[in-house]
Amino acid sequence: MKRRYKYVHVLLVTLGLISVVLAGCSSSKAKSGEEDKVLQYNGAPGSVSFPELAKDLGYLGDLELESIGSSTGGPESIQLTATKQIDFGSAFNGAIIKSISQNVKIKSVIGSYGSDKNTYIGAYVLEGSPIKSPKDFIGKKVGVNTLGAHLEFVTKDYLRKGGLTEKEIEQVTLVTIPSANAEQILRSKQIDVVLLSGVARDRALDKGGIVELFKDIDVFSSEFTAGDYFFREEYIKNNPDTVKLFVDGVAKAIEWARTTPREEVIKRFETIIKNRDGNEPTENLKYWKSTGIAQAGGVITPDEYQVWIDWLVANGDLKKGQVKTEDLYTNEFNSFAK
Repeated sequence: MKRRYKYVHVLLVTLGLISVVLAGCSSSKAKSGEEDKVLQYNGAPGSVSFPELAKDLGYLGDLELESIGSSTGGPESIQLTATKQIDFGSAFNGAIIKSISQNVKIKSVIGSYGSDKNTYIGAYVLEGSPIKSPKDFIGKKVGVNTLGAHLEFVTKDYLRKGGLTEKEIEQVTLVTIPSANAEQILRSKQIDVVLLSGVARDRALDKGGIVELFKDIDVFSSEFTAGDYFFREEYIKNNPDTVKLFVDGVAKAIEWARTTPREEVIKRFETIIKNRDGNEPTENLKYWKSTGIAQAGGVITPDEYQVWIDWLVANGDLKKGQVKTEDLYTNEFNSFAK
């Protein structure tokens, strides 16, 4: 069918095979009868996640975090978690929905990232570009970090709300590019538009020469939590106290970052990175502005999933009623929900 749908189909087939792989994977690292106390995960060089912040602030009690690699994106995080290679992951909520619809047994427990007036995803072109409106996207190349996720969703919605038909949207080519090289690829004119967020966006804006076309918070008309941390359902069942301690600790870390002066948060991040093994850069931390998470303590709301369920149904990726919001997440471990 369409190139994008081919990619999504391959992704979903891959995720659908995870249930087969699970049969041959080892179970929790904890001894029989004990809950797991060493949580394995994928980190990101030069940045600090909320679980890492929670550990540094002393909010995780006797839980330990063990980074076993670097994350390349939400779909990989889902696959690694579902196949028991890591204990928890983080992904865009739309990707979580698609995975669960393919019988991947994960469940979201707390928000991990989002968009607000300071922290958002934007679309950018070079100064002087003829692209100024949705109609100008027809026949152009748009750079995104991965297909079937947040950046594709916001681009498609921007074009639809701008009056483009589905036939016209098919003429817009989405190109997957590494986030680290996105700015360079735009400036070398290998693509016409690029979607950027966080450090990559602010660094590019500092250099100048690029123009913002739209923000995801404008397209979706509000600030919102876009992604969540999740565990396997089996892990939650076998380690409820561990998950409770993790969620409460991360919730407190989110609130600490939301209510602490920005300069102090950045200084804390710098200390955390400098205390790690290896020689990680800290200069990009100056671009940190906010958590982006909409709800206090990262509490998950039904709307944060329903909007993407509706999008996937309209896009033909899900059947109506195939996935229900209550099957996707739980707030039972988050004290801020009470």
